Amino acid sequence: MPHGPDDSAREPARKLFHHSAVFLPADPPRAGRIAFWSPDGEPLPGPSGTPVAVTELTVVDDDTLRPVTVPARTLSVRDALPLLVRARFSEGASPAAAFWGAAGLLALDLVARGLLLPGLTTGDHDAWRAGPLGPEESEKLRTLAASMPPTAHAVPLPLASPGAPLLLPEPEALLRAFADAVADVLPRTPAAPLAAGGPAFAAEEPGTFPEQRAWAADVAAVHDAGVRLSLRLELPGFTAESEEAPGFRAVLQLHGVADPALVADAAEVWSGSGPVGAAFGPRARMDALLALRRAARAWPPLSPLLSAAVPDTVELADEEVTELLGPAADALAALGVQVHWPRELADRLTARAVIGPYAPDSAPDTDTGAAHTDVSAEADTDAGPGTGAGASSLPSLLAADSLLAFNWRFAVGEHELSRAELDRLAEAGRPLVRLRDRWVLVDPAEVRSARTQQDRKVTPVDALSAVLTGTTEVDGRTVEVAATGPLERLRERLAHPEAGRPEVVQPAALAATLRDYQLRGLDWLHRMTSLGLGGCLADDMGLGKTITVIALHLHRQTDPASAGPTLVVCPTSLMGNWQREIEKFAPGTPVRRFHGTARDLDGLPDGGFVLTTYGTMRLDAERLAERNWGLVVADEAQHVKNPYSATARRLRTIGARARVALSGTPVENNLSELWAILDWTTPGLLGTLGAFRTRFAAAVEGGGDPAAAARLAALVRPFLLRRRKSDPGIAPELPPKTETDRTVSLTPEQAGLYEAVVRETLAAISAADGMARRGLVVKLLTGLKQICNHPAQYLKEEAPRIEGRSGKLELLDELLDTILAEGAATLVFTQYVGMARLLETHLAARGVRTQFLHGGTPVAEREAMVARFQGGEVPVFLLSLKAAGTGLNLTRAEHVVHYDRWWNPAVEAQATDRAYRIGQDRPVQVHRLIAEGTIEDRIAAMLDRKRELADSVLGAGGDMPPELTELTDAELAELVRLRGDGR
Repeated sequence: MPHGPDDSAREPARKLFHHSAVFLPADPPRAGRIAFWSPDGEPLPGPSGTPVAVTELTVVDDDTLRPVTVPARTLSVRDALPLLVRARFSEGASPAAAFWGAAGLLALDLVARGLLLPGLTTGDHDAWRAGPLGPEESEKLRTLAASMPPTAHAVPLPLASPGAPLLLPEPEALLRAFADAVADVLPRTPAAPLAAGGPAFAAEEPGTFPEQRAWAADVAAVHDAGVRLSLRLELPGFTAESEEAPGFRAVLQLHGVADPALVADAAEVWSGSGPVGAAFGPRARMDALLALRRAARAWPPLSPLLSAAVPDTVELADEEVTELLGPAADALAALGVQVHWPRELADRLTARAVIGPYAPDSAPDTDTGAAHTDVSAEADTDAGPGTGAGASSLPSLLAADSLLAFNWRFAVGEHELSRAELDRLAEAGRPLVRLRDRWVLVDPAEVRSARTQQDRKVTPVDALSAVLTGTTEVDGRTVEVAATGPLERLRERLAHPEAGRPEVVQPAALAATLRDYQLRGLDWLHRMTSLGLGGCLADDMGLGKTITVIALHLHRQTDPASAGPTLVVCPTSLMGNWQREIEKFAPGTPVRRFHGTARDLDGLPDGGFVLTTYGTMRLDAERLAERNWGLVVADEAQHVKNPYSATARRLRTIGARARVALSGTPVENNLSELWAILDWTTPGLLGTLGAFRTRFAAAVEGGGDPAAAARLAALVRPFLLRRRKSDPGIAPELPPKTETDRTVSLTPEQAGLYEAVVRETLAAISAADGMARRGLVVKLLTGLKQICNHPAQYLKEEAPRIEGRSGKLELLDELLDTILAEGAATLVFTQYVGMARLLETHLAARGVRTQFLHGGTPVAEREAMVARFQGGEVPVFLLSLKAAGTGLNLTRAEHVVHYDRWWNPAVEAQATDRAYRIGQDRPVQVHRLIAEGTIEDRIAAMLDRKRELADSVLGAGGDMPPELTELTDAELAELVRLRGDGR
C-alpha cells in the first residue's frame, strides 16, 4: 500500500535515477507517473523535499521473463522531469532512466515549439497532447522508441484472458503517451485559469467536459488524419493572348502526412487509379472528407464538394477568388490547407510604401507612376550637414513642423505602374485584370486600402524609424518601406556613417591629440547633433568618452547655431573627474559645479560647462530647464534606464538643442533600458514603450525572432555608437588583459554553515508564498554568498577571528604576497562593505597598507584616494563595487581581484575597466575568486543570456535578476546545492 515519504526521502535525488524507471500512463495524461524500481531489491531513496509515494509494482523480470512484485517510488510527471533530464547527462544513471531523460528532452522541445493540441480523453477529461507532429518529429519519436531498453517498459499490460501470454507496452505508443503527459502538464500554470477563462485546459485537477465531445472529435479528425488538403487553382482555356478574363476553378489535392512527396488529385484517390492514387490506402477518403468538412466551415465556397460523389473541383466566382487573395487563404492555411496559384500568373502585383518630402502643390509623376515628389533633386548629395545645398535641406527635413508624404509604389514584375494604371486596377474591382498586355493577379481590397493611404503625412521621426528598419505597419499589416530624396540620403548617411569623408577636424582649442577612433566618434556625434538627432556613445569604459564630448563641445562653439553652454549630468563620483578633464583638455573653458547648498546659475557663461549630479538635477530640474542649453549630456546614462523613475522624468523636462547619452552598458538586463536611453536622446524614435515591447522587446528577448532583432539593430545602430577595446584598430596600444577564474574550496566551517543555511531556509521557502517567499529567496542567496566570502561576514561577528576560516581569504593572501613582492598594485572589489572592513582589518594586521572607498566616502576624499593610489603611496585599494565601479581612473593597478561575484557581468566589466583603460601601459590580470561547488559556480552561466541579448542588438545590472526569485523549490534547491564535499 502506498504511504508518505520517510526519512530516506531526504537522501540525494541523484541516487534515485541509478535505478530503473518506467512511465505509468493515466487518464488524464497529466495524472501519469514515473515509477523508479530496483531489479535487485535495493533501497530506493527519494529526492529531498519532494513528495514521494512508495508502492508495489509488477514488472517482468529481465532474466526469468516472469512477473515479479517490487517496491517502487513514484513521482508525478512534473516532479520527475527535472530528475530525468539530469539523468540523461549523468554518469551512473540506469539505461531506463537515461532513456526517459531523453524522452523528456524531446517532449520539452515539442512543447517549447508550440506543438500542442487540445482534446478530450476517453473519460471526457480535458487534455493537451503533443502535436501536430510532422514527418521530422514523427521520425525522431520512432528512432527514440526503437532504443527503449526492456526495463523502461517492463510493466506488463493487463491479460487479455486467463493464461494469455504477457505483453509489454509497445515502445512507440508508450513514448507518445509520455510526450502527451508532458504536454498536458506544462501549460497548467497558476495563471493559466485566468488566461483560459475557466478550468478547462488550465487547471491541474481532473475535470470532465462531455459537452465538448463534438468539438474535440473535429479537432482530432483534422490533426490525426493521414492526409492533408490543398487547393490548386486553374484557368480553363486560358492563354496569355486571351482578351476576356477567364474563370477560376479549384482542384482538391491530397498530400500524405507520413510521406510529403505523396500528392494526388482527389479524383485519383477516389477512383484508386494509378500507383499514386492507390498508395493513399482505403482510409484516405474518410480522412479527406473530415478535413474538408472543417475547411468548408472556414471557407463556405468549398461546401459543394461535401455533397459531390467525387469531391474533385469547384468553380469560383470573382469575389471568391478575391477572398483567396486575403483572409480566406489565411483561414485555410491555419487548417493546413495551402492554396497554389497558376504558374501563368507568376507576375503578381507588388506594393511597397514610399516616404519622401511632402509637396502639395506638385503634380505626381505619371510617367514613372511614382506617387511622390522629390523636392531636392538639385541638392548636392556629397555635401554634408553644415555645407552646401544638400546640407541645409537635411536639418529642415527633420524639423518638428515638417511634413513627409507616405505614398505607394506598385509594380508588376519589374514594371512600375503609373497612378492612372493604379486607378484602373482599383476601379476594376476584379482579381484578374489585363494590364500592359498581360494578365495581372491583384487583391482589390489591398489596392483600395493603398489608395486611402496615399498622401498620408507622417512625422519626421516616424518616417526615419520606418525607412531605417525597412518596414512599417499599415492597417495591421507589415509592409516594405523605401525612402526618396533627401530622406533616402539621410538614411544612407545614418546607416553607413563612415562611408563618406569626415566632416570635422579636431578643434583647435583642444589641448590633446585625439586618437583616430575618438576623432571618428567626434565626427559621428557632430553628424547626429547637427541634424537635431541625439545619440548614445556606448564605447567601452576607458576609451575616452569624456574627452570626445569635450571636443564636441568645443567644436559646437565655433558655429553660432549650435554654440551654448553644456550641461553634464553624472553620478556624484564623476564630477571631480569631469572637472579635471575639462581643465586639462579645454584650458580656459569655464566650469561650474551645480551641486551643494550654494549652487547657482547666475552669470553663466555661454561657452562653458555646468556639472551636476542626478540627485541634484532631480531636485532642481525646474531651474535647470529655464536655461537655454546648447547640449545636455547624461553620463553613465544607465542611471535613467527606468523611464518611470523620478530621475528619468525630470531629466526629460530639460530642453537643449542636442542630447547625448554616455554609457558603457546601455543594455544591462532588458531592452526597455535601451528604449529609455534612446527615447531621451531622440524622442519618438522607438515609438511608445508599449509598442516597442510588443514589436521588438518580446520577440528579441524571447530569442525566437531573429528578424525582429535585425530590424531593431537597423533602427538602433545609427543612434548608438558602440566600440570595444577588443575591436580591431580601436585601442592597439592597450596591453593584453588576462582573466582567470580562481576556484577555492570551502573550509569545514564554511561548508557546514552553507549546508545548514540551505537546509533551514529551503524548508521555510517551501512553506511560504508571494512576497514572503521572494524575500526568503533573496535572503538565502545573499547569505550563501556571504558564507562563501567569510563566516564572520555572515554571522556579523564583532572583533572576529579572521585567519584560517575562509578559503577565499587564504587565496587572496597568497595572491597579494606575490603581487606585492613584484612591486605591483592591486584593486580588490567586493559588493559588501562589511567584507571590505574585514579585509581592511586583516591586511592591516599583516602590515599591508590599504585604503577603502565606499558609497559614503565624500567626493573630496575620493579624489584624494585616487591621487594617493596613482602616486604609489597605497599598494592595495579596497573598493565597493557599486560605489567605485564607474568613473575612476586607476591605471597604476596591474591586478584586479573580484573577491565576490556580482549578479551582472557588465557591472564586473565596468569595475575591471578602472584599471584596463586608455593610459594603461602594463598587462592587466583579472582574478575572480569563486567558491567551488557553490552558488557562485552557477551565477555567471545563468547571466550569459544578458550579454548575448546586448550583442544581438548592439552588434558590436545592478540588481539581483528577478528570475532567481521565481525559481521553483526544486530549481532553487538545485541552484544552491553544495556539490562535491565543498572542502
